[in-house]
Amino acid sequence: MNIPSIKGSHISGLWIATLGFFFGMASVSLFGPTAHKFGDVMHLSSTTIGILVAIPSLSGSLLRIPFGAWVDTTGGKKPFAILMVLAVIGVAGLMWLVNAHYPDTMDGKFPLILLFGLLAGCGVATFSVGISQASYWFPKNRQGYATGLFGGIGTLAPGLFALLLPIIIAAIGLGSAYVCWSIFLAVGTIIYIVFARNAPYFQLKNKGVSEEECKSVALTKGQELFPTGSVKKSLSMSARIPGTWILTILYFITFGGFLALTVWYPSYWREFYGIGDIQCGILTAAFSMSSALVRASTGSLADKIGGSKLSFISLAVIAIGAIGMGFSQSIVLSIICTFIIAFAMGINNTAVFKMLPVYIPKAVGGASGWIGGIGAFGGFAFPPLMGAVADSYGKMGYAWGFLLFLILAVIGLAILWLFTRSSKQPAN
Repeated sequence: MNIPSIKGSHISGLWIATLGFFFGMASVSLFGPTAHKFGDVMHLSSTTIGILVAIPSLSGSLLRIPFGAWVDTTGGKKPFAILMVLAVIGVAGLMWLVNAHYPDTMDGKFPLILLFGLLAGCGVATFSVGISQASYWFPKNRQGYATGLFGGIGTLAPGLFALLLPIIIAAIGLGSAYVCWSIFLAVGTIIYIVFARNAPYFQLKNKGVSEEECKSVALTKGQELFPTGSVKKSLSMSARIPGTWILTILYFITFGGFLALTVWYPSYWREFYGIGDIQCGILTAAFSMSSALVRASTGSLADKIGGSKLSFISLAVIAIGAIGMGFSQSIVLSIICTFIIAFAMGINNTAVFKMLPVYIPKAVGGASGWIGGIGAFGGFAFPPLMGAVADSYGKMGYAWGFLLFLILAVIGLAILWLFTRSSKQPAN
C-alpha cells in the first residue's frame, strides 16, 4: 500500500495551532474590558459584574474537557474549528446587541449578554484542543518548548488587546469596535481552517492507513505520543490517574487565576486607585502580557530542570505577591506585586504541561481536557468571589480579595509536595 504524504511539519503544526489559540483568546478580549460599561448602564453590583466578566470562562473552561478529549480521535482540527465558529457567533451577537440597544435600551438584556458571552468563551476552550494538537507533533523531550510557546504566545491576546482596546473604543466607539472585532475573529477562523494540519498519525489514520503503519510513519516524523482510542476511553483513563487531578488543581490556581485577574484588574485599578480606562488597560496589559511572555520563554527551562521544581518555586512566589497585593496601599508596590504574580503564574502554567506527558503519557488529550477545562474554571469562579469581598468591605475589599491567591498557593504547595514524594515517576 502506498502511504500518503504528510502535510505540514512540527514547526508549522505548532505555529498554526498557536495562532488559532491567539484568535480564540482574542474572542473574549473585548468583552472583559467593556463589561463595566454594561454594568454602569444596568446598575449592576460588584458581585454581578464579577459574574458578567467571568461568564466566558464558564464555557471556555467546561468545553475544554470534551473537546480536548476529542483530539485523541480526530487530531484536533475539527473540534478547534467548531469552537472558533461558535466564538464568532457569540461576538457577532454582542456586536448586534451593542449597536442595537446600548446604552439606552439595555434593560432586560442581561440574559442575552450572558448567552453571547458564553458563546464567545468557546474561543478560550480552544486551548485544550490546540495544546494537544501541538503536543502530538513533538517528541517528549521537547514538550516543554512546544507547550510553553503555544500557551505563552496564545495567551498574549488578552494583554495585548487590554492595552489597545480602550484606545480603539475611545477613537471609534464601542459599537464600531465590536464590528471590527467580529471581522477580525472571522478572518482568524478562516486562516486556521485553511492552514491547520493534524499530527502525522492522525493525517494517515483519517486516510484509512492501518494503525501499525500510522505509528511507524509518524515515528519517523518525530511523533512519540499516540492516543488510546475513543473520547470516553481517553477521559476515563486519564481520570483514573491521580496525576491528572494534581495537575488540574495546580492549573486551576494559576491559569484560572490568570484568566480571572485579566478581567478583574480593570475593576481593581479603577475602584481602588481611581485611575482612568486607558491607564487601567495599560496596567492590565502589563499583567497579562508579562505572564504570557514568561510562559512562552520558560518552556526550555522546564525541559532542563523539570516541571515539578518550577511549580514549587512559582507557587511560593505567588504567595508572596498575593500578600503584597492584599495589604498594599501604594500603587508602585501594587504594580511590583502584579508583575511578581504574573511571572509566577506564567511559570507554573508552563510547568504543569511539562509534567503532563510525564505522568499521563497515554491519554494526553483526555488529561489536557480535564486539566485545561477544570483548571480554567477558576477564571469563572474567582471574579465573583473577589467581587463579593469588595461588596462586603468596600474599597479595601478590592485589595483583600487578592489574599484568595495566598490561600490557594499554600494549598497547591502542600498538594504538590505530597504528590512528588509519593509518585513513582521522576520529578519532572
